Amino acid sequence: MALGSALTWGAADFAGGMLSRRLPSAAVVGVSQACSLVLLLAVLPFVPASAGWGWLGWSVLAGAAGSLALVCFYRALAFGTVGVVSPISALAVSIPVVAGLLAGEQPHTLQLAGIVVAFAGAVMASGPELRGEQPVKQQAVWFALAAAVGFGVTMLAIARGSASSTMLTMVGMRSTSVIGFVVAAIVLRTVGGVAASDLPKLVLLGLGDVSANALLGFATTMDLLSVTAVLSALYPVVTVGLAAVLLHERLKPVQLAGVLLAFAGVALIAAG
Repeated sequence: MALGSALTWGAADFAGGMLSRRLPSAAVVGVSQACSLVLLLAVLPFVPASAGWGWLGWSVLAGAAGSLALVCFYRALAFGTVGVVSPISALAVSIPVVAGLLAGEQPHTLQLAGIVVAFAGAVMASGPELRGEQPVKQQAVWFALAAAVGFGVTMLAIARGSASSTMLTMVGMRSTSVIGFVVAAIVLRTVGGVAASDLPKLVLLGLGDVSANALLGFATTMDLLSVTAVLSALYPVVTVGLAAVLLHERLKPVQLAGVLLAFAGVALIAAG
């Protein structure tokens, strides 16, 4: 499930970043998340009810942090290349990993080695390419750093909320973000130029993002947060791969080595 989260996240992040080159980042996030909320509410009656409200506060935190992180991430991709943004955003995993270890999690030796190797591989596979076009790159770096913090907090909040109910955490998360974007749209009196022809893409984007979040949430209920978070954080490998195939961004030797390291890390975690 954690690897499925990485695959889905990577594809959704790439698609959202490309849409943000044509539409405002906030509009892409807001409308796609509104679409995903409708889908969640349609599925919710078929999901067993949760016992308690332990998910509520964490879902609000995840919704606020996640939506802001996505806006920053898409904005960063609009400014710079995938090779600049992805490695920095991948640093998000350090927040849930540290939180898990501080909470007393004790991964096996092979899992610890896999965590280090997989994380290094994700960063290497993403670049970095921080030279040239300094004004543009610097804006991309700052937005990517903000996204990393937001993604890390979101991962941690999803895990904590999922301990009570993964699906209700998703609903609360999306409700929080959508309410925020609706208020912003009312105040600004605009939906960012989103046209009816954009809706199918935004529906798919919203479905991909919420699916990735849900897969991570379910995964954290089955294994250590410090392990599942690292596996889900391999999404930059997918994003960079799509950029190489669809945008013809050339992979450097360090990126190819990073892909191999990421797979080696997954193997070590599985062996542990």
